[in-house]
Amino acid sequence: MGIFNLKVPITAAAPVPTVRLLSGYELPVLGLGTYAITGEKCVNTVAAAINMGYRLIDSASFYGNEREVGNGVRRASVPREQVFVQTKLYPNQYSYAELAIDEALSKLNLDYIDMMLLHHPAHNDSEAYAAIERAIKAGKVRTAGISCYYERELSAFLPKVTVKPDLIQNEVHPYYQDMNVVPFIQSHGIVVQSWYPLGGRGYTAKLIKNQTLQEIAAVHHKSVVQVILRWQLQRGIVPIPGSSNPAHLKENLEVFDFELSPEQMAAIAALDCHEKHDWY
Repeated sequence: MGIFNLKVPITAAAPVPTVRLLSGYELPVLGLGTYAITGEKCVNTVAAAINMGYRLIDSASFYGNEREVGNGVRRASVPREQVFVQTKLYPNQYSYAELAIDEALSKLNLDYIDMMLLHHPAHNDSEAYAAIERAIKAGKVRTAGISCYYERELSAFLPKVTVKPDLIQNEVHPYYQDMNVVPFIQSHGIVVQSWYPLGGRGYTAKLIKNQTLQEIAAVHHKSVVQVILRWQLQRGIVPIPGSSNPAHLKENLEVFDFELSPEQMAAIAALDCHEKHDWY
């Protein structure tokens, strides 16, 4: 994928910039992850984020919050067609993927899903993906993606499908940078999206205390969180940090008015210690 156009200030009237997917749809280059955000807090967070300028919301069947995400999208003061909503099928749904897609649509209570992803590889993932392809033809889903696929998994998967995934969602943060995997995925024209962009719950504090990141942040008068998100964007990666804190939501958007130098990008690259924080 090409380098994102990142130098734009974000407001409710001028939301997050986008990157064009293989399918032709536009994907916002920064979004909101909703893992572990549930109930009315999820509804309010999604609505507030959209009103603040977010236009990408990530959910999943596994998160148990698709209904609340849909309610938040409808509660926001932004037209539905301006918001990119993505959700995921979990492997235990792959054997009845067609029905599971309809269930997701019903829970979200939206006319369509912008992107449906497979949450993990499994023995029957290509059959589940075929159901997503059929849902695209039926107008229920607009684009298809996958999650937790690396070089070996992607190489085995692509020959089995008709429609190339628009996006792969993987764990990427300064301590786990996927230096080989990211360009491999991007070489296929597929966008990389990062879950755990800030290291994941229980690990963010460790990243924030990193001296190299703190020094770079001080130069730009930004927070370490903003430096990490900016580093991902300059790698052509779409981060989806999760938070229900209004101050953090606002902070995460304020990454389009500065630029890391090549030397600073290299300094962050040197932090990679292959420290994965989740099982896949």
